[in-house]
Amino acid sequence: MKSWSLSTRIVSGVLLVVILGLLLLSTAVGGFTRYEVTERLDNSLQEVSERLQAVVTARLHDQAAGSVALLPEVGPRTLAYQVMDGSGHVVLRSQNAPQDPFVRDRQTGFANVPHFRVYMAAPITGKYRVIVGEPTFHRREAVRRAMLISIVPMLVFLPVIWWLVRLIVRRALRPLDRLHDEMRARDSGNLQPIPPLDLPVELISIQSAVNTLLARLETALSTERAFAASAAHELRNPLGALLAQVQMLGRMVPESSDAGRRVDVIAGRTRQLGRTVEKLLQFSRASSGVAFRRDRFDLLAVVHVLVDDLGHNPRDGRSLVLTTNGIGHVFVHGDMDATGILMRNLLENALLHGTSGIPVQVVVRPDGSIDITNDCTALTPDTLSRLTSPFVRGSTAAHGSGLGLTIASNIASQMDAGMQLRSPLVGSTRGLGVSLYFPNPEIVTIPDDT
Repeated sequence: MKSWSLSTRIVSGVLLVVILGLLLLSTAVGGFTRYEVTERLDNSLQEVSERLQAVVTARLHDQAAGSVALLPEVGPRTLAYQVMDGSGHVVLRSQNAPQDPFVRDRQTGFANVPHFRVYMAAPITGKYRVIVGEPTFHRREAVRRAMLISIVPMLVFLPVIWWLVRLIVRRALRPLDRLHDEMRARDSGNLQPIPPLDLPVELISIQSAVNTLLARLETALSTERAFAASAAHELRNPLGALLAQVQMLGRMVPESSDAGRRVDVIAGRTRQLGRTVEKLLQFSRASSGVAFRRDRFDLLAVVHVLVDDLGHNPRDGRSLVLTTNGIGHVFVHGDMDATGILMRNLLENALLHGTSGIPVQVVVRPDGSIDITNDCTALTPDTLSRLTSPFVRGSTAAHGSGLGLTIASNIASQMDAGMQLRSPLVGSTRGLGVSLYFPNPEIVTIPDDT
């Protein structure tokens, strides 16, 4: 599913509404401005025409037809006028007025003619009529300028509106960011309730629901840990007692007899059952979140202890070889006991499925990662991808539980550590390698003179 941003969606929605509102408002303002400017210009045209009519009636007598009144500084925006006699001939006109009458009919009022908007004034006395025309170019220019003055400021203000909306939305979503940070911090094993954060009413219910979930999770994990500890005690003791009784029985019967062989089989099955129970308990502990603690400890010390412990009990000629590359300490943050379970499962898995006579290599790399390799038949990519799932085993004849790598993977995930499997090994057609990466390790090297 494609991810999306709440703040982006809010800002986009608000801006869309604002822009549509401004466009509608601009259209309305433009139409209103056009109407008002046209009305004002018509009023001015009518007023000029009526005043000129009064002047012409009082002073113009027997004017020769076709006379031209020269006006100073006449331009494309200057008003033009014509004076018509009773027969409809133009007896006086401005130099920017046409020779023919603006209109043929002699009705009082406005009219649109080519290049002019004209008004014929009502006659007062006498035979003369006055027609005043305004160039349509000037009228259109006046309307356009008035509309631009009304609309352009709103359009120019759009970036300011976008910035203000974005700022307000981001400030309004800051409580959500704080709640997100607190919830994200709980991924590291902190299951404490989220403290009061001065959240708005809409987020208080989410905080309450998260705190309720954390409380239930803490209860479930505590119950799981208690069960694992109780099961470990209740199962290990009977199995240990059973194995002891079988071993005592084995001493009472001849080893070469049929009963002795059956006793050996029972003892072997009991040990295998004990190992399976131990792995199941470790798997239960790993699934219950045993590795969520974050304490600082020396990873290399844990590796030394486990290599010494498992190396002193070689299985069928299998052994461990540790290479530190001059590194004395690797300090990481996590749970030391869980890390011990993690490393033990990786080492036991390598010993169990490795080839007899070829040692398991444990290498501490310069970046603080741990690399464990053993010789075996190369695994297919499909098997390798499923190897960390419960009860999945490679093509091997060794008797394992199929849980070792699953336990290691769960613990590594809880400790934010990376675990990478590879098969075959680089430069070979065989083998299995496991690399373990802890975040932000503190590496201390050993001086050369030590």
